Amino acid sequence: MDVAIVAAYLVAMIAFGFWGKRRARTEADFLVAGRRLGPLLYAGTMSALVLGGASTIGGVGLGYEYGLSGMWLVVAIGAGVLLLSLLFAGRVQRLRVYTVSQMLELRYGPGASVLSGVVMFGYTLMLTVTSTIAYATIFAALLDLPRVPSIIVGGVVVVVYSALGGMWSITLTDFVQFLIQTVGIFLILLPVVLVRAGGFAAVPPEALSLTTIGGDTIVTYFVVYTFGLLIGQDIWQRVFTARSPGVARWGGAAAGVYCLLYGVAGALVGMGASVLVPGLAERDDAFTAVVAATMPPALAGLVLAAALAAVMSTASGALIANATVFGQDILQRLRGRAPAGGEEDHVRGNRLLIVGLGAVVIVISCLLQDVVAALTIAYDILVGGLLVPILGGLVWRRATIVGAVAAMAVGTVATLATMAVVGDIYANEPVYVGLAAGLVAFVAGSAASRPTASDVLAEWDRRSAAERAPVV
Repeated sequence: MDVAIVAAYLVAMIAFGFWGKRRARTEADFLVAGRRLGPLLYAGTMSALVLGGASTIGGVGLGYEYGLSGMWLVVAIGAGVLLLSLLFAGRVQRLRVYTVSQMLELRYGPGASVLSGVVMFGYTLMLTVTSTIAYATIFAALLDLPRVPSIIVGGVVVVVYSALGGMWSITLTDFVQFLIQTVGIFLILLPVVLVRAGGFAAVPPEALSLTTIGGDTIVTYFVVYTFGLLIGQDIWQRVFTARSPGVARWGGAAAGVYCLLYGVAGALVGMGASVLVPGLAERDDAFTAVVAATMPPALAGLVLAAALAAVMSTASGALIANATVFGQDILQRLRGRAPAGGEEDHVRGNRLLIVGLGAVVIVISCLLQDVVAALTIAYDILVGGLLVPILGGLVWRRATIVGAVAAMAVGTVATLATMAVVGDIYANEPVYVGLAAGLVAFVAGSAASRPTASDVLAEWDRRSAAERAPVV
């Protein structure tokens, strides 16, 4: 029964891909859903995008080991969505661009996007690989398949529905995945586990502490994940789908609140799992173990589909972000111009990019072993190298292209060098050093160089400040 439910879910995802294909007639339709999403679709799909395997399986695992304080990873993600939505999303939506690097070029002038495009491409590629391996783990446990066939099965499904309709397919599938997550986690798994575990009285007092996981770890979660959410291409590309600045702002804020609640729910499920299935060798096994211990087959299938939905929505969002960065920021730079042809040709080209990069992701996922290390490096470079020039361009008018490029180069090098000196990929120091060095280079480079050309700033002001009429 549980296998049948998940199989039906996968078939439905591909069917939504064909439905989305009918709406993806232009490049804007394919890459950013025509910039037409209303508040309900936008909030649901943003939630589905950011709540992936780390938030669901990883969040429950953290709750299993650390109790309620296991919520901080997902809370940091929710805080990033809230900050981006309330402080920057309105301006970002009005820019009418496709990538973060295009925003940098619009703000600073030509030459600001090449390095950022390369860094963002590496980040989105590793995010897609990590998500692919995460849902392959669920397939392996559910269908008793080896690792490589599981990666191929899941990867093909994601690539097919993403390539068929682009962001429209991903929007439709993400919203369904959001509904499945909500029902599976909040309405089924959480109450069943809490009741079967005997409630809060059954757990030790330290499990209810908010700081068991450690203050340093909590701070690092906020530095890496909150800041990473502020500037990731996969997140910004979803902001570009909103039909108005108001939708981007308040729909995103609703998604942020949902993420905060999801973090608490995952930690509580993990706490209950520590009572019901104690002694697991790996904390990330807690999710599937507690589902098997507490659920009849039909409910287990729905809950496993919820976990699968969480991971696949992140994978598909990261895949289209990766293809968009590669096409807009790398291929067009190599060509020196936008591709020729009409809208159908542009859509076909983007579709081929998703298929090609999807195949690359599947191959890397089959070969790569330490994905957490690879993703940690990608996140550290993203935050250490790009946070300062991106947010600095939004809040400091005197910032210049010299300061932006200096911050990218110095921040990235400082992050990697500190990682090498410390000798620990998972250490906290590299991202802090990268941020500090990048900030110094940004301020010094901007102060020592000529202000940004007036025509560049005038176009930036026109694009970022002109409010569109609200859509009701």
